[in-house]
Amino acid sequence: MNLPYFPPGADPGPDFARLVRDSGLQPPAPEGTLNGGDGGFGIPHGTTCLAVRYADGVIMAGDRRATSGHLISHRHIEKVLPGDRFSGVAIAGAAGPAVQMVRLFQLQLEHYEKVEGDHLSLEGKANQLSQMVAQHLPMAMQGLAVVPIFAGYDLRRGEGRLFQYDVTGGRYEEADHTATGSGSLHAGTVVKLGWRSDLTQADGVDLVLDALFQAADEDSATGGPDLLRGIYPIVATITERGFERVDEAELAERTQVLVERLRAQRGSPAAHDNH
Repeated sequence: MNLPYFPPGADPGPDFARLVRDSGLQPPAPEGTLNGGDGGFGIPHGTTCLAVRYADGVIMAGDRRATSGHLISHRHIEKVLPGDRFSGVAIAGAAGPAVQMVRLFQLQLEHYEKVEGDHLSLEGKANQLSQMVAQHLPMAMQGLAVVPIFAGYDLRRGEGRLFQYDVTGGRYEEADHTATGSGSLHAGTVVKLGWRSDLTQADGVDLVLDALFQAADEDSATGGPDLLRGIYPIVATITERGFERVDEAELAERTQVLVERLRAQRGSPAAHDNH
């Protein structure tokens, strides 16, 4: 078998799916399968999730929108889920397979704990999820990719840790913050500019809310806070106390403060009238 040659302008880079397609190695999909995206089946896809380290652990957050092409299929989807007591998974990609993957992951961690009488190490949990993502690669090649973020509190090290994945199951530990999904570029930029080593929980929650707000402003597949329906992002902390969801009433209050601050920065019509 001869290896394909690409001139510099046609180099597919790290995109393995594109390499397979351009090399003519991708087998034709049987009729009726999800060839080329979702093949018109309208499969819901989750969008933007992120995680940041702070003084006491990790904060994970995700918007609530799932889209099917250009349509909003769900407004209340939960993309930040507990793995076990001391870990969490944030999902982006095809919503159905992603949720099923997390449920199986939860079951495997629970089974290990019952059999061994102890928690699997955080490194072991990250490796287990990596194997599950790798096993999902055939479906990812059909357009049903699942790209999670895994984070948790390492009881042995006494600190929060977070991991990013690619569709092949590659696992990459991030030092401070990470984002995934269609709005990850915008959310990640906001977090990069606002993150600092002495971040408190309150500041961290404000930062991820701001990041998701800005991502929703630029990415149509990312859902921003819906004040009319009372829909706000899912935000959770993972510390030595375990996985804890931030109360929705607190999120509503912080979102309102964020909106007022952004309105003041951009200048309200009343402010322009006074000048």
